[in-house]
Amino acid sequence: MKEKIMLVDVSKCTACRSCQVACKNWNELPADQTENQGSFQNPPNLNPHTYTLIRFQEVEEGSSGIKWHFRNDKCYHCTEPGCMKVCPVPGCIFKTPEGAVVLDSAKCIGCKYCYHACPFAIPQFDDATEKMYKCTFCYDRQAEGLIPACAKACPTGAITFGDKDDMMTAAYARAKKLGGGATVYGDRVLGGTHVMYVLTEQSSVYEKLPVDPKISLSVVLWKDILKPLSMFSLLGGIGASLLYYITKGPKRPTFEEGGEKHE
Repeated sequence: MKEKIMLVDVSKCTACRSCQVACKNWNELPADQTENQGSFQNPPNLNPHTYTLIRFQEVEEGSSGIKWHFRNDKCYHCTEPGCMKVCPVPGCIFKTPEGAVVLDSAKCIGCKYCYHACPFAIPQFDDATEKMYKCTFCYDRQAEGLIPACAKACPTGAITFGDKDDMMTAAYARAKKLGGGATVYGDRVLGGTHVMYVLTEQSSVYEKLPVDPKISLSVVLWKDILKPLSMFSLLGGIGASLLYYITKGPKRPTFEEGGEKHE
């Protein structure tokens, strides 16, 4: 299977939230009771029952007032996912050939390591089940030759989905056409992400979108350096014991009888 990219062109987003509703429908996620917090954004953030969210952001624009930024937010499905690196449960978080980073909540033990390792703070903890949840990139739909539900439902073409090379070409062509401060986000962070954006302005303008996301240094030190070294030391100790056994044989206990030592 070819590697896939989801491209979100924020210049085409009207904040209709069709993607948000389609995601809930496909994944059979319940609605959440919320309260007005002075924003059209609802719910206020990603949660265990909301895998994708339209972010509403007001930006001051000189003396003319404000302008809106709308952005579809979800898991970025990193090429080098920190969540998968730290998860202690084998098979709980895995990658597909298409690029989906899937969290199997049935295997989750609720340690929250994935949340703390994710530079985008995507995985969400459910107090009721004590497990983590996030977007699956509709890997189950992809397995049947279908595109993700959010891309299928988008009426303006703000969300498109296809082969990586085609989407990369389309992203840069669109940014060039928009001109001004338009940029492409996602191709140069964390080894590349499988959810990419065409932004009308620099990424620093957008909320909840880190300019230079990085996996925590403590995660890298532990998983890539210290843990392999500890395993090497353990194997070294086992190897030394085995070598002694082979060359010297088993050590038998000795005892004295009548002044003479016996094995």
